[in-house]
Amino acid sequence: MTLAISTKIHSASAVLTAEGLVPSFARNAAIHDRDNSFVADNYTALKAAGLVRAAVPLELGGGGAAVRELAEMLRTLAHGCGSTALAFAMHTHQVAIPAWRWRHRPETRPVTEPLLLRIAGENIVIATSGGSDWIGGSGRAEKVEGGYRIHARKIFASSSPVADLFMTSAIADEDGASKVLHFGLSMSSPQIKVLDTWDCLGMRGTGSHDIEIDGAFVPNEKVALKRPAGLWHPLFQIIGTIAFPLIYSVYLGVAESAAALALETARRKPADARQRRLAGHMETELAAAGFAREAMVAEAERNEPGEISINRVMIGRRLVEEHAIRAVELAMELAGGGGFYRGSGLERHFRDIQGARYHPMLPEVQYEYAGALALGQPVANIY
Repeated sequence: MTLAISTKIHSASAVLTAEGLVPSFARNAAIHDRDNSFVADNYTALKAAGLVRAAVPLELGGGGAAVRELAEMLRTLAHGCGSTALAFAMHTHQVAIPAWRWRHRPETRPVTEPLLLRIAGENIVIATSGGSDWIGGSGRAEKVEGGYRIHARKIFASSSPVADLFMTSAIADEDGASKVLHFGLSMSSPQIKVLDTWDCLGMRGTGSHDIEIDGAFVPNEKVALKRPAGLWHPLFQIIGTIAFPLIYSVYLGVAESAAALALETARRKPADARQRRLAGHMETELAAAGFAREAMVAEAERNEPGEISINRVMIGRRLVEEHAIRAVELAMELAGGGGFYRGSGLERHFRDIQGARYHPMLPEVQYEYAGALALGQPVANIY
């Protein structure tokens, strides 16, 4: 048994539900990976189990799960299928953020409550371009009468094959300045097209295709936020503080699953000192990833989003990346040549864990952000 980092669960319902889905997800994972196919059957199961609305407050008809429970839910799902867990993390954080705002920023309820009620009532799935846009934004918002026409091509839109709503942004030139507009678009809009572009090293089942937006109209009243381009905004401090503990819980789960497979293989071999050292090194790296993920969750639970929380969460994100990837590398070594075969499952985990490298902030940016704070320098345009 791999070393588990103990965590305090306020309500285990979403986690227990996820545990019940793991066996079937694990059976399907290799098929979706081999066929490069979206995990549509798993999304059907997630909807039926009520996990699509897990983060919606109880008062609004949801599961009432906060960040810690959601993180454990995603970590658990990753033991069955990394692609499902990662794609679902993108939906989950898009629900958890308005739920947090509904709880802690009551003035936002006229905006957040209709969305949360719709998620709970209609079981809708949200896709986002947040990771590819991040603080800088992308795409063009053309000012027209009554609103904007959007022209953009968005990448890494996980779960796009089944998404009902696309949360994204575009840049408008207004009064001589670039402004990033945030809005949601119906995926059934004729101006939105999912492009079959997702053909990647790992996480092949996430359906993270490009989405093309060709002139979709966004009325002025549907623009949820307008902010200066290229600068941190308080909403993004909330987003960063909540989203990344959820996303990186998936990578911790992938690493834990790989370690379990490696130990199962190694126990069938004669014991020797090298095997023990590899197993011990792997367990140590896995524990480090777990400690870092726990620190990220604890930071989100402080409910004080800002420059400091972003710094702490992004340090944790970097450490989970580094130690989870190393743990899976060691799992491959511990399993030996058998791990090189696709049928072992380890080869897929090795490819899937590489995705941890590519989410904001990339290491050099995270180092600069942490360094600027340590030196008492501004961080508003470091992202």
